[in-house]
Amino acid sequence: MIRTWQIDSVTDAARARIATARVAAAHGVSALDRTRLAAALSGRLRQCLTKGGIWRLTLEPDAAEGLLHAVVEPAPDTDSAGEGPWRTSVPCPEPGDGTGVAGVPDDGELFAEALLGADEDTALVLGKLAEQEDLVAFHREELHQTNQGVLALHAELDAAGRAQREAFAAERAAREEAERARRRLRFLADASAELTASLNHEEIVRRLPRLLVPEYARSVDVWLFDGEGERAPGSPPVAHPAAAVVAARTGRPQYAADHPGGLPGVDDQPPSALDPLRPLLCVPLSARRAPLGVVTLSPPGERWDPDDAVMLIELFRRASTAIDNARRFEHNRDIAETLQRALLTELPVTPGLRLAARYLPATYGLNIGGDWYDAFLQPDGALITVVGDVTGHGLHAAVMMSQLRTALRAYAVDGSSPGRLLTRLHRFLHHLQPDLYATAVIARFHPAEASLTWAAAGHPPPVLRGPDGRVRILDDKPGAMLGIPLEQDIADHTVPLEPGSTLALYTDGLVERRAQGIDPGIGRLADALGAFPARELERDLNGAADRILPPLLSDSERDDDVCLLLCHLAGAL
Repeated sequence: MIRTWQIDSVTDAARARIATARVAAAHGVSALDRTRLAAALSGRLRQCLTKGGIWRLTLEPDAAEGLLHAVVEPAPDTDSAGEGPWRTSVPCPEPGDGTGVAGVPDDGELFAEALLGADEDTALVLGKLAEQEDLVAFHREELHQTNQGVLALHAELDAAGRAQREAFAAERAAREEAERARRRLRFLADASAELTASLNHEEIVRRLPRLLVPEYARSVDVWLFDGEGERAPGSPPVAHPAAAVVAARTGRPQYAADHPGGLPGVDDQPPSALDPLRPLLCVPLSARRAPLGVVTLSPPGERWDPDDAVMLIELFRRASTAIDNARRFEHNRDIAETLQRALLTELPVTPGLRLAARYLPATYGLNIGGDWYDAFLQPDGALITVVGDVTGHGLHAAVMMSQLRTALRAYAVDGSSPGRLLTRLHRFLHHLQPDLYATAVIARFHPAEASLTWAAAGHPPPVLRGPDGRVRILDDKPGAMLGIPLEQDIADHTVPLEPGSTLALYTDGLVERRAQGIDPGIGRLADALGAFPARELERDLNGAADRILPPLLSDSERDDDVCLLLCHLAGAL
């Protein structure tokens, strides 16, 4: 019977040798021949396994010749298929013929049996080793896969760490940029509030360098035009950078330096010939009607941050509006003050009665134009003195004041009393300007009468100083404000008037304070008037008027006009 084995590993070779030994024993091959066959077969299989590939072992018994043939050849369809077969043969007697004498094996047979037994043990060990090798290979592959997973995990963790660090850096950069943006907005808001708080354009110009140096600029120069776009009259000629001239002509910001500025909305220019090493940013100050000037500033460091430059340009735009508003306010205030002073009366000269008047326009805000004083003679020789205050301020109030003044003089021609004059003014104002009101106090002196007749309409009461220095506040019931929607007949009041007496008529700007009201101010005026020596009032009434004002106005914000009219009845010293 022909036997065949496929061999491609050491284990297969060991098993094939064992199987060959058993087949040879079954066919009666002696132990020594079996050993020789196994040794030769082992050598050949070792060579085959060294070459690699799959080999086939064939055992074929030949009963006719009494031989057992062993053939080793490459298996079909392998890389070693072209190599020739290896052959060997051993004697193959009948089974049972290989024993020694009397059934006892000789030493050679014992040695051969021992070798075959060892070969079988080796085959078993090799089988176990092969299993262990497979197990080790499995675990090695598993460990390799684990290592690959650990490496991949480390790579993912490293990538996640980098991404987290990048996210933290981006968040920190965004937070810093947001903080810088908040700081710019806060500065812009605070600076704008400070610039618009003043109505004096020169003060606004002085504030600009204080706001910008040193955080946003190293130096600031403001080139301010007058109304016609030229330098202010009387100011010395000043050399300005060419970029400032270009900014004034084009109305666009200019950057003069030896490198491009890259600033949004800013044109680049060559460096200034006045200072080639210093970058300059020239921003025009533009108003609705005409250019106001140019601000030239140098950076606090090497150059400006683009966002800082945008913020500075916006600040100068707001400064332009503030300067333009201040100039318009100053212009209107000057017109109103000029009109107001032009309409104030030149005090008449009356025998036995001296007059002194003072008018101070408001120094804060456009609050001029509503206060006035007047003094004139009636046809019967009586002297009418009046102090009034029109609600509202500015040109409109000045115009209305002039109309009331003219109407009062017209009504006084027929010799009407103060109360009658105020009643007619009330009706006139209510008819002419229903939404405009006024207050007034009128005092009438008649040379043939030793008395004073007066009437008030919503106005602070007159203060009368007697020749002995005692002061009386004439606060008898006054009428309501002029022009209110109310029918009223304002009453006259009469008090005795002694020679040497002094009457003070005034507006609320002299005595009223927001935190205290008007009564304490009237008391202070009464005290100041009573403190004057009689001789001083008799000889220098104008000086007395000048000395009354400073202590009374020391705590005033001067946000309203001030009128004071002193009337002194001459007496024997």
